[in-house]
Amino acid sequence: MLKDLVLKNRSYRGFDESVSISRETLMEFVDCARLCPSSVNKQPLKYFLVYEKEMVKEVLSLTRWARALPQLQLPHPGHGPTAFIIICQDSEIDPNLNRYMKDVGIVAQTMLLAAVEKGLGGCMIGNFTAGEVREALKLKENVHPLLVVALGKPQEEIVLTEVPASGETDYYRDEKDVHYVPKRRLEDEIIN
Repeated sequence: MLKDLVLKNRSYRGFDESVSISRETLMEFVDCARLCPSSVNKQPLKYFLVYEKEMVKEVLSLTRWARALPQLQLPHPGHGPTAFIIICQDSEIDPNLNRYMKDVGIVAQTMLLAAVEKGLGGCMIGNFTAGEVREALKLKENVHPLLVVALGKPQEEIVLTEVPASGETDYYRDEKDVHYVPKRRLEDEIIN
């Protein structure tokens, strides 16, 4: 079951905008995240929930997607996410913003797996300016945005392929807008 969820959990960049996500659903995802392990159990991460259309539109405008495909505007117009969870760190709990980046990855993946279980999907977005996001969300000075997680009902096809002999791992799209993601073979990932 877990492997099925992992296989369905892709970095989606196209969504059905007619499917909204409620605050309650986002709270369920954060509830899963808050139960994850935390470095020295400090638990400095906080979560800003974005689900109202105007705020979703504003956060979307502050993010940059699919750096490997600069020629494309992703998500395509009319196919944006319908919610975001902004993972932040409270520097009053711990001022070291680098120490908990592993925790950020763990909670983001946990929330995305919870989303997939509900027939939703998302994308982790690190390409944003934290100060702009903090200002748009009117966050306190001690709350630092670290990662943006976009969420919605996926509306695109993503195909996993094997990394070619060239070793190229960049994702790409074909003429039908199918998104291909090269993955290394299991044998190539094992060191011993």
